[in-house]
Amino acid sequence: MEQPINILIVDDEPKNLTVLETVLSDPGYRLVRAESADQALLALVVEEFALLILDIRMPGMTGFELAQMIKERKKTAQVPIIFLTAYYNEDQHVLTGYSTGAVDYLHKPVNPVILRSKVAVFAELHRKQRECAMANRTLLTEVAERRRAEEQLRVLNETLEQRVAERTEALRVADRRKDEFLAVLGHELRNPLSAIVNAVQLIQMVGSDPGTSEWAHSIIKRQSGHLSRIVDDLLDVARITRGKIELRKQPMDLLQIMGRAADTVRSLLAEKNHDFKITIPDSGPLLAEVDPTRLEQCVVNLLRNSAKFTPAGGCIGIAAQVHDAEAVISVRDNGIGIAPEVLPHIFELFTQASGSLDRAEGGLGIGLNICHQLIALHGGSISAFSDGLGQGAEFVIRLPMLREGELNGASRMTPPAREAAWPETPPRRVLVVDDNRDSAHLLSRLLSQHGHKVEIAFDGPAALEAAHEFEPDVFLLDLGLPGIDGYELARHLRANGFGTALLIAISGYAQQHDMECSRAAGFDHHFAKPVEFTKLLSAISLETAGRAR
Repeated sequence: MEQPINILIVDDEPKNLTVLETVLSDPGYRLVRAESADQALLALVVEEFALLILDIRMPGMTGFELAQMIKERKKTAQVPIIFLTAYYNEDQHVLTGYSTGAVDYLHKPVNPVILRSKVAVFAELHRKQRECAMANRTLLTEVAERRRAEEQLRVLNETLEQRVAERTEALRVADRRKDEFLAVLGHELRNPLSAIVNAVQLIQMVGSDPGTSEWAHSIIKRQSGHLSRIVDDLLDVARITRGKIELRKQPMDLLQIMGRAADTVRSLLAEKNHDFKITIPDSGPLLAEVDPTRLEQCVVNLLRNSAKFTPAGGCIGIAAQVHDAEAVISVRDNGIGIAPEVLPHIFELFTQASGSLDRAEGGLGIGLNICHQLIALHGGSISAFSDGLGQGAEFVIRLPMLREGELNGASRMTPPAREAAWPETPPRRVLVVDDNRDSAHLLSRLLSQHGHKVEIAFDGPAALEAAHEFEPDVFLLDLGLPGIDGYELARHLRANGFGTALLIAISGYAQQHDMECSRAAGFDHHFAKPVEFTKLLSAISLETAGRAR
């Protein structure tokens, strides 16, 4: 609803005010009475009025004097004033009234029609002014909002341009790193492959020369291990990136894991004539709930890095201590160090591959990222420290410790003893099934050297035929077979007379999903290529003992 128009009527005679209220009675008006100049001034201070109807003759202050004061105040200077009087009817009085700012001068008794008509004019004028003011305010608000929107759009555009530029740069860097990584990967794969191929050719050339053959065999073994580590690192990155890696935690003494890691790299340290020192606390075991295999992998990686990036004859140390209920394992060296601009990015993928470290030492630049991710999965942290190039480096692992009461009665578990080089296995009848003929023949030769009777098949149908003729105790099955894949072949064997035979999957497919599928198909074991032959012999020996079809 439209707001009523405020009209101030001023007269020292209440009956005159009543008459005015009667004459001007209208739903669109709100009449405010004042019986003196003081009351009128107070009303003008408190409220806004469209019109003032003012009697001239009043005690204390005349209407002329009140009008003069009203016009002198900025807030009320524009209020129209209509004078009403029964006494001041001379021309000079009319001129005085207009000189004080009045818009009209009426004599009493006032004609009601004329008064209502004049009031209506000023009331309508006030309504128009009020509408214009409201429209102006609305317009100013819209303009302000539009300006704010334009400013926000400008900021968003600037931010978007910045974000696009940053994203473009990030993609460019990622693309460059990918290209560099692929180049480095080719380099890292070709180096050991070249050594292996050359060693094989050397064996073919020298024939039965035992010394040269033994030396070539050691090269093949060492470089094959290097290739296996590269593949394992690549697979770990893929698993971690997809969140597929699972830790098998158990209460462990971290000092034992440190010892195993040191044993693993001792030959590399000796090869480069490094001075190696292990420092452990006198307080006893450092108990933590960890995956021993994964934690050992991290410590071995740090020690290998120190060995690689420390010149021959350098100093490398591994130490353990307790600090604030955390087990702290640190690996320190006096090697080539880490540049200050590289240090904040040292745990990012492909940092080394991007050229930040000495490329002559090799490496894909993914090992430290794997360590960072694995330690984080343990609820711990890993940090890198270096005073710069040529100043050595230190890597510190922090893991939450277990207190005695947190073991819940579980015994302190120790890592399994390392397997013997060639475990004794009683002779078994083994069927090797692999479409890669070289792999099948090599595995057959190795098994035959340990007294097993071996047959070979290169696809699923041939394997089924050989199984019923040869009646093996053990099946070594590749999974990606032509005709019938390894899973289907295993299910068929289990359902057709080989329910108690030992089924072992040997495959390049070695993700958790692949292992679950092989168990569901009936396999007893799943070994990833290249298989550790000692573990395979142990599985055949232990699992076939006492089995009978």
